[in-house]
Amino acid sequence: MRTHWSSIGFTGLAASLLVGACVFAMEGLPERRATPSFADFDRRANAGERLNVVFFGASLTWGANASDPQLTSYRGVIARRFEAAYPKAHIKYWDAAIGGTGSQLGAFRVDRDVLGRMPDLVFVDFSANDGVKSANPETLASYEAVIRRIIAAGRAPVVIAIFPYKWDVEAGSTDGMKGREAHMAIAKAYNCPVADVISLCQEQVKTGKARLDELWPIDAVHPGDEGYRLFAEAAWAAFQDGVEKQLTCTPPMKMLHAETYMTTVRWHISSLKPLPAGWKVGTPNRTSAWYDALMSRWLDDVVVASNRRDVGRPGGAREPQAVEPLKVRFIGTMVLLFGEKTLKSGKYRVSIDGNLVTRSVAGAKEPVADFDASAKMFGGNTHLTQVIATGLAPRTEHTLEILPVFKADEDQELRIESICVAGEGARVLGRD
Repeated sequence: MRTHWSSIGFTGLAASLLVGACVFAMEGLPERRATPSFADFDRRANAGERLNVVFFGASLTWGANASDPQLTSYRGVIARRFEAAYPKAHIKYWDAAIGGTGSQLGAFRVDRDVLGRMPDLVFVDFSANDGVKSANPETLASYEAVIRRIIAAGRAPVVIAIFPYKWDVEAGSTDGMKGREAHMAIAKAYNCPVADVISLCQEQVKTGKARLDELWPIDAVHPGDEGYRLFAEAAWAAFQDGVEKQLTCTPPMKMLHAETYMTTVRWHISSLKPLPAGWKVGTPNRTSAWYDALMSRWLDDVVVASNRRDVGRPGGAREPQAVEPLKVRFIGTMVLLFGEKTLKSGKYRVSIDGNLVTRSVAGAKEPVADFDASAKMFGGNTHLTQVIATGLAPRTEHTLEILPVFKADEDQELRIESICVAGEGARVLGRD
């Protein structure tokens, strides 16, 4: 039986880890003796050291549809493998997965949710949500930046996990999966082992060792326990390959894709003083539609625009209030909003440099200007992640304006933590 990991050797001129570190410097990151070497991780684990293992990704990393995501997800299975292989080690496992998100948001989360955990080893997802059939230049740039920053700034080895949806396995082969091929090429360039779960599941189904409806018993996106067991089998084999071949993850001198996401700013709107009328600093909710979207885990704070305000004590009577647009200046080639969708959230519009941002939406005859922040379709609170624009003029000051579009007869809100900007010289300059 073939095992589906890929150990991809580093060829060409070896690059110093300082190459990536010079591009992206982690403020407050203590000096560490660890290196992005699998042999070093193995040595330290066998010596009984305290180690941090981070699982970075989306719902397939969290373990949606697992009977017990803390135990029967691929994370849970991998954790038990580590405990059996390294009984002396003191390993802490960090779940850094938000369902329904890709590497573009990941590039703005890597500081807080990965590097902030002082990782000694990182398993990276996002291939499925970025699209295994898509070779989108923007998401390939953000994905490579995530890998590069973990290795260069975090000094941690990386296992790249390429997870499938049910239809990817039904395809029977990996032909035409340009996104998968591109992520494999990134792994090769950075000397990272790959857990090719797509190939493993396809082979298991072809040989009759597994059935699709047993791997994905509930929906076509998230597998059940048996599917996650195969995910873990491939991920563990990739880790072992890294150890056995003593791989050291090393960033190449030149990136394969654009350097856009090597310079990122996650600018908290709460730092804007004073806030426009109708906006105030709030607290992320403590309930959500699903656990990996519990935004109190992922947001430091939130700024709330509301067309109602409390009269007297909170929870009492509320009266209408005017809501002004929020305007800031920034430099960057792409901009993304990160916050929280709730059952009360309404719509909003965004203008850049005075031009209303529109986009094509399935079923709409003309471009749509309104962004809908409502979580009603999910039945509970979840994340707000919205790419507003890419391909903006570089090294140029832009103006961003966020205008809530609320219904007069409903108590509505808009909850945003940060304006996320990437590209050469990326920064938010403050009020327009």
